[in-house]
Amino acid sequence: MYIAIEGIDTAGKSTQIEALSKHFSDALITKEPGGTDLGVLVREIVLDAKAKSKKAEFLLFLADRAEHIAEVIKPNIEHKMIISDRSAISGVAYALVQNSISKEELKSFNDFATDTIYPHKVFLLQLTKKELEYRLSRKELDGIELRGSEYLLNIQNSIIEAAKILQIDLVTIDATLDREKITQKIIENIER
Repeated sequence: MYIAIEGIDTAGKSTQIEALSKHFSDALITKEPGGTDLGVLVREIVLDAKAKSKKAEFLLFLADRAEHIAEVIKPNIEHKMIISDRSAISGVAYALVQNSISKEELKSFNDFATDTIYPHKVFLLQLTKKELEYRLSRKELDGIELRGSEYLLNIQNSIIEAAKILQIDLVTIDATLDREKITQKIIENIER
């Protein structure tokens, strides 16, 4: 089974993935971008806001996604539990916010990059504006976070729309719940 944990920055993705890796001890843990050698470079470029063109940023995400599917997902999807920090949904969500490419093109480009291999289930850790701003105030911000809470909340809303465009099962979880409750909700949904 291939699952992804989605959410805007500070939503608790890393915390949940760590907890899930303990419960599913044989799972392959990966991330997008950054799950391959190429992905590490793409992640650095995106987080440092080095790409000035939004189209260039979108294409970087697609390049990472194609490499991630080929190197990590395809070789393991049949015999391992794969838990990914983000997925194609994030790339589509960011592109939706940029509003420079149609939904049909987004689907087509992502189908091409992924060979239509998408997570079986995606969990969105959803934050309120108040909680997001509190969490952002407590950390040093990267290039994406510096775009502000409104931008990040638009991404969060676009994650829901992206799941519909890609026709992926999305489970929304309140990210302000206790960490253990969030983990339990995810595990219960996976094991159904």
